[in-house]
Amino acid sequence: MPSAYLIHLLLFIESSWLLKLGNYISEFFSGYGGIAVLLLAVADSSFLSFPEGNDLLIVILSTGGSWANMAYFVSLTVTGSVIGCFLLYTVGRKGGRAILKRKFSDHKIEKAEKAYGRYGILAVLIPSVLPPPLPFKIFVLSAGVFGLPQSRFLMAVAIGRSIRYSMWGILAVLYGNSVKLFLQNNMNSVGTVLLTVLGLIISCVLVLQVIKKRKRRKLARPED
Repeated sequence: MPSAYLIHLLLFIESSWLLKLGNYISEFFSGYGGIAVLLLAVADSSFLSFPEGNDLLIVILSTGGSWANMAYFVSLTVTGSVIGCFLLYTVGRKGGRAILKRKFSDHKIEKAEKAYGRYGILAVLIPSVLPPPLPFKIFVLSAGVFGLPQSRFLMAVAIGRSIRYSMWGILAVLYGNSVKLFLQNNMNSVGTVLLTVLGLIISCVLVLQVIKKRKRRKLARPED
């Protein structure tokens, strides 16, 4: 079946030759704009891997250009990313659990499934915003496996990717080549810092929710 071939293809996403191929194609596409950017985004978000490719292309193609030019490339990249993620999500719905079982224990898969049941759209929205080193495709695949509704999934990816790519596009228009150099040298550090900050924010929100629930329970108790 077609889905079976796609599943086997996904098992090679992490291979070194594919990453090298991704870097080559990313450089090749950077000179063609428009449709090439869209296709690169589709490939990167589905079955191939182009490390930092879309982020760098947004910066390269937006530097020295107008706001309209930046918005054009950002919209194409977001559209391509949504399409690519939807392809991977579809594979997840049709047989992605086999991939998860090869990479993770049943206990971890069960915990991930509970997380999707509890947090829903946030389990896709947050990773879609954050750059490397946080992996994103595993969240996309899991969304299909665990049955996150299609409309909510697409909305989460569209919002998250719009935030991420618009951020780099705006910085490129404002600060030019310095943003490109910073992105090339510090992408993993940026991802780590953002992930840490986001983790702290989420922790604070959860603590506040627990405190509020306890206060409500105390108020709801009948007086002796």
